[in-house]
Amino acid sequence: MSVFPTSSRETFAGQYPENICELHHELGDHPLMGLDKLAELADFLPTASVECNQSDLPIGVDGAPQQTGRTGGETIRNIANAKSWVMLKRVEQHPAYRQLLHDLLGELRPDIEARTGNMLSLQSFIFITSAGGITPYHFDPEHNILMQVRGTKVMTIYPAGNPRFAPHEMHEVYHRGGGAELPWRDDFLSQGRAVSLEPGRAVFVPVMSPHFVRNGPDVSVSLSITWRSEWSYAEADARAFNGLLRSVGIVPEPTKRWPGSNRTKAMAWRAARRIPGIR
Repeated sequence: MSVFPTSSRETFAGQYPENICELHHELGDHPLMGLDKLAELADFLPTASVECNQSDLPIGVDGAPQQTGRTGGETIRNIANAKSWVMLKRVEQHPAYRQLLHDLLGELRPDIEARTGNMLSLQSFIFITSAGGITPYHFDPEHNILMQVRGTKVMTIYPAGNPRFAPHEMHEVYHRGGGAELPWRDDFLSQGRAVSLEPGRAVFVPVMSPHFVRNGPDVSVSLSITWRSEWSYAEADARAFNGLLRSVGIVPEPTKRWPGSNRTKAMAWRAARRIPGIR
């Protein structure tokens, strides 16, 4: 049985890859998504794949959120009182979660590949968050569907590629190894699209769309299924090349959003990276 109903697949096909869209899913009370199983997953994953962050944070932070120092398994087992949000990264390193990721994206593969070509770098992330927690304002390089499994949250999302919400320079720094956190202004609050998520709801987030998340009054579990495309890699490399140009005093033309091509700049960056000292 399909997890994404026909209506959601049709909605997704009509909006991908540039438009935020709300979807439904029927993942239900999946055995791999219970807190006990997630704590075991956190114990299984390499240390580098588990982040335990403080959750009582402002929307805007200067640099990466401070980690708590507790282990992922310990935090998840005590998540109701931990005042934390745990990110389990690349959970496809575990065979059962890899199968889940491939099954879910397999349902959407024809619509995805019809638009942006081969699906590349399939990855999955799971977020376990204490009541009221905040995931600060940031962006991500993947095509992403966030599926709510337990609890509620509101994800506020901003248009991708709009320098008002994420300056070009921030993209360039990120794609040359900088952080994903973005400068926040309080007047942004009313200008994003606030998507309310509860079990059975999901949202598609375009590549590099700025967003922040405010958790509801109970523990939340969310599953993020992500992929890259040649377009997304080219846009990232073109941003990095723009950063190189800016570093030598040239103000570059912004990169293009889909379906525009950034291939020339991307190829230039891939060539430049072979030169010692350039990164």
